[in-house]
Amino acid sequence: MFGFSKKPAPHTDSDSVPPQSPSNKRSWTERLKAGLSRTRQQIGGGLANLLGLRKIDENLLEELESTLLMADCGVDVTQRLIDEARTRWKKEHLENADQLRQTLHGALLNIIAPLEAPLNTVGHKPFIIMLAGVNGSGKTTSIGKLAKYFQDQGKSVLLAAGDTFRAAAREQLTAWGERNGVTVIAQESGDAAAVIFDAVNAARARGIDIVLADTAGRLPTQLHLMEEIAKVRRVIAKTDPTGPHEVLLVLDANIGQNALAQVKAFDAAVGVTGLVLTKLDGTAKGGVVAAIARQCPKPLRFIGVGEGIDDLQPFLAHEFVDALFDMPDGKT
Repeated sequence: MFGFSKKPAPHTDSDSVPPQSPSNKRSWTERLKAGLSRTRQQIGGGLANLLGLRKIDENLLEELESTLLMADCGVDVTQRLIDEARTRWKKEHLENADQLRQTLHGALLNIIAPLEAPLNTVGHKPFIIMLAGVNGSGKTTSIGKLAKYFQDQGKSVLLAAGDTFRAAAREQLTAWGERNGVTVIAQESGDAAAVIFDAVNAARARGIDIVLADTAGRLPTQLHLMEEIAKVRRVIAKTDPTGPHEVLLVLDANIGQNALAQVKAFDAAVGVTGLVLTKLDGTAKGGVVAAIARQCPKPLRFIGVGEGIDDLQPFLAHEFVDALFDMPDGKT
């Protein structure tokens, strides 16, 4: 039988429930710029410092190449940006690095713009969103924030505690449910598929708009455990032949190029339809977004920049690149 955990267990890992954050006093743009600060301030000079008023020359382009690589843009994206910069420099006779920054801004925007595809939940009720990711990616926390996001849109939400593998996962999700005032379907024991089966049926009976289904964190190399997540997907499809309507993979921005391997592995197992990139909180490197766009372009539905409940927002490419280059409003 499903029920509720009364007392969330103490927890200190990255999936814990964050307190109310003072970051809410700042605008989303300010929080996003703060979250991308490390990308602009790489060792040896960040983008904002490097692209000042220096004259453009091959030495500057070499420094820029190193900076982009350190920002987790990847070899492919870095080469493409440098080639574009060199071509524009010679063809249009750019004179200073500030002009070059405008060129890079446009080139990077062209690369990542295809990732911008806001999640549309119209057409299915309940709209079933299955979330996957490795332990520590911020998956459970993201579910709690997504619940708040959908509630702010006037939608009713139900959470399914499908991570039956990690000890405190059920308690943590229950704490998020209590905080957001939404129902959490859980079991004291049992497998994830059974929990989510109950959750979908409960949502249908209650007229719920959105079901957010948690699953156990898995390493992409654990093929036998990845099969358990694939089973959850199949059970959802049996409960609702049109579901799941979205399979979100939660990625930790701090893992850099390893994110690409995770996208490919989880996509093979469960058919990833969208991404959530978490922990762009000043410690991560934002260039991985460009690497994803080139090598495994899945829609980037949401990005997270901090621990506050409102620090997860839909991904907007122009907004992201503006923050990355620290462009003032109206100057892009």
